[in-house]
Amino acid sequence: MDRQPLSPVPSNRLRVRVEGVVQGVGFRPFVHGLATAGGLSGLVGNDTAGVFIEIEGTPGELDRFLAALEGEAPPLAVIDRVETEVISATGGVGFAIVESEPAGERQTLISPDTATCDDCLAELLDPGDRRFRHPFINCTNCGPRFTIIRDVPYDRPLTTMSGFAMCAECRREYEDPGDRRFHAQPVCCPDCGPSLRLIDRDGAPIAGDPVSTAVQLLAAGGVLAVKGVGGYHLAALADREPAVTALRSRKHREDKPFAVMVADLDGARALGTIGAAEARALTSPRRPIVLLRRAAGAPVAAAVAPGNRSLGVMLPYSPLHHLLARDLRAPFVLTSGNVSDEPIAYRDEEALPRLRGIADAFLTHDRPIHIRTDDSVIRVVGGRETPLRRSRGFVPQPVTVVRAFPRPVLGCGAELKSTFCVGKGRRAFVSHHIGDLENYETLQSYVEGIEHFMRVFDIHPEVVAHDLHPEYLSTKLALDLDGVERVGVQHHHAHIASCMAENGLAGEVIGVAFDGTGYGTDGAIWGGEFLVAGYGGFHRRAHLRYIPLAGGDAAVRQPWRPALAYLMDTFGAGAPFEAAPPEHIRVVRRMIAAGVNSTSTSSCGRLFDAVASLAGLRQEVNFEGQAAIELEMIAEVGCAEVYPYGFDGEGPWELGFRPAIESIVRDVSSGVARGRVAAKFHNALAAATVEVCGRIAGETALRRVCLSGGTFQNMRLLGSIVAGLRARGLEVFLHARVPPNDGGIALGQAAIAARLQP
Repeated sequence: MDRQPLSPVPSNRLRVRVEGVVQGVGFRPFVHGLATAGGLSGLVGNDTAGVFIEIEGTPGELDRFLAALEGEAPPLAVIDRVETEVISATGGVGFAIVESEPAGERQTLISPDTATCDDCLAELLDPGDRRFRHPFINCTNCGPRFTIIRDVPYDRPLTTMSGFAMCAECRREYEDPGDRRFHAQPVCCPDCGPSLRLIDRDGAPIAGDPVSTAVQLLAAGGVLAVKGVGGYHLAALADREPAVTALRSRKHREDKPFAVMVADLDGARALGTIGAAEARALTSPRRPIVLLRRAAGAPVAAAVAPGNRSLGVMLPYSPLHHLLARDLRAPFVLTSGNVSDEPIAYRDEEALPRLRGIADAFLTHDRPIHIRTDDSVIRVVGGRETPLRRSRGFVPQPVTVVRAFPRPVLGCGAELKSTFCVGKGRRAFVSHHIGDLENYETLQSYVEGIEHFMRVFDIHPEVVAHDLHPEYLSTKLALDLDGVERVGVQHHHAHIASCMAENGLAGEVIGVAFDGTGYGTDGAIWGGEFLVAGYGGFHRRAHLRYIPLAGGDAAVRQPWRPALAYLMDTFGAGAPFEAAPPEHIRVVRRMIAAGVNSTSTSSCGRLFDAVASLAGLRQEVNFEGQAAIELEMIAEVGCAEVYPYGFDGEGPWELGFRPAIESIVRDVSSGVARGRVAAKFHNALAAATVEVCGRIAGETALRRVCLSGGTFQNMRLLGSIVAGLRARGLEVFLHARVPPNDGGIALGQAAIAARLQP
């Protein structure tokens, strides 16, 4: 946090400017309380830059006020900067909260949506409270923020609550500086707030209490669409195999794991292993989905997470979720309300036609959602949270960068797990997870998101950074923009810059970028890269050996294709292979031999696919990374054996796994267990990575290593590499603010564009 040093105040009146997340979090009533308790006079208000204060009292009283301003701030406040200016005393009495000032450059920050606080939860469950079982209960310490705000400053007329007139009692709370709901913009009650209703697939009302009847439907094995904070979810009881299977079939989601919601931490412990860090994440105001190692005998159907030793678990974060979880008294699937590959439905008029073929009924309400937001997903790595999908609860909190943006920047991100980033000053705002830019609906959501961020943060990009891949829709959008300077950024350079930016690093680092696909500067598909990189550029020092990728996207969906390529590279064109129909194998052999519809790749993701195929684990995948995830899941714990590998070339080196492929084929033929094969492969890749980094460190004297890319979501591989690098005395930097996968690319693009500006 930037702050002028506190020193004895030389005057009796100060003008104070507070910047950060200080609107919609109870900051003005907090200031009012501090001032009145100290007998100080003055005023406080919101404007487009944050909170402004004029405060008058004795120098000692003002010193104490400033210290408490930072040290005792409300729980959801994040203070980035406090500035003070001495002004003339007026001799006024009393302290007032004044109207917001909407004029000026917008610099204020917006709080993310936050989970129901303990005070509101107690009221929700209290039969004597006027908000008993009110599914929209909130206060200044909790509730929707980012998803309902249309513009700044954060006042009710600029939110989707503007259509709900407060009743007299809510108005009294809203206007009372001593009340917990003072200027809580979504404040409401059963008499004046949004209303809940349960409807069937045709939109007709279903009689009875909406929550109780919805619980009965779920208990009977039905599938329910639930309108949440950032969009619609689909729910089914997690221990009912027919219900979960029906949800999978209707949603066209064959194998990808579902998240499960439980009422409390004890319920979560019945599903997975929870350490202190996992418990903090589950119960934090962000309430993400937390990936846990599945507990033996976890009460969930096999169809919830087939072939996966982990479970995605979350606790209720809205009042409606609390009511459902407590009434059901059982774990229930809560997954994005969409058909696979589509963005989550969030507008009422689109939800019914899009989801009526999936849900048996809809539990919905009339509070509009302005910006759709998926649930965030995190995994604990070494006691720290690593976001795998950064969205609700995290966004739109910015990342503070080392070097200020000379001009406003837009980083357009990648194609998969798409996000964007807008930046000005020293703040980089990375967007919520949008999804894969593979259809019009997702692209439209992406464009709408950019426009929203530009509006609420008053950022009008003059420089636009984009991926080098000419066919990415994000690249095409960047190239179509007028009046901006465009900067093309290599995919893996952006990965490393992203890790550097969130860790506040300057200078150069050794960067390891492992993923599935990234357009290389030589026209090949990169994905197993060792770079010496800074924001201003990079040198490729080593990479995984190129193999031919035959069939484009088909090679991503069918692991047997890269497996065949690795076999042909290792044993020659006639290498025997029976993992696919003979006619398909013949066609791919010819494609590789002739170089037709084939491209060279160093992809680490395709290496994982090849090993999974050769081990007989999976020949086709239903979602990105499935084969690699399953290979990680079966890897034998405690196995220390390592497959051989080798190096070729002078600069950059080629890290080759021909010896490993030979050994894998031999082991599989000899009946060695798949789990041991998987473990030996993981150990080999980890050992090779550590060795390459050690070589680069020896030649460059660099001691800092950044690990980025989707492959580093693999905890077995990541843990082994981190331990090996640290054993060599190297300092390792990982992601903790943005995802290591392509969801973090946009931040790296923006940071590089800032460095390349004059």
